[in-house]
Amino acid sequence: MITDRLLVVSGSNNPGSAISGQAITADAVSTDTIDLGTARDIGEGSDLFMVFTVVTAFDNLTSLDLEVVISANANLSSHTVLAETNATLANSGLVAGKQYVVALPPQIASLGLRYLGARYDVNGTNPTTGSILAEIVHNIQDGRKFYASGFSVT
Repeated sequence: MITDRLLVVSGSNNPGSAISGQAITADAVSTDTIDLGTARDIGEGSDLFMVFTVVTAFDNLTSLDLEVVISANANLSSHTVLAETNATLANSGLVAGKQYVVALPPQIASLGLRYLGARYDVNGTNPTTGSILAEIVHNIQDGRKFYASGFSVT
């Protein structure tokens, strides 16, 4: 998966520094947005995905909904949901390192709204810990396959 720091909407994924996530302690929208008024050609003609990576595990909440939203305002008020996870994510699945991928629909530009970002809908008690890195990517990969060490090849 190739990433671009200009396509990060929650958290930080800068080369040479630790990955950080946006703390989610209540319903929230992403701290950053992608301005489609200046970035008009994000993936034109290609599939795009928003990858949500749990950086810090969540506590307290019952479940979390992850949404890709678009709005006329940079603060994502009065947003329209473009896509979301297929199911509400239970707290037990929100562990550090877990990734959730949402495909972006191709009609982003045809909606006439300028700012693209993410929204987090907390269900149940608000968490005191938990953070997410959300970024737009062109392709996805598993990249999480680990093999036991200490084996020999003959």
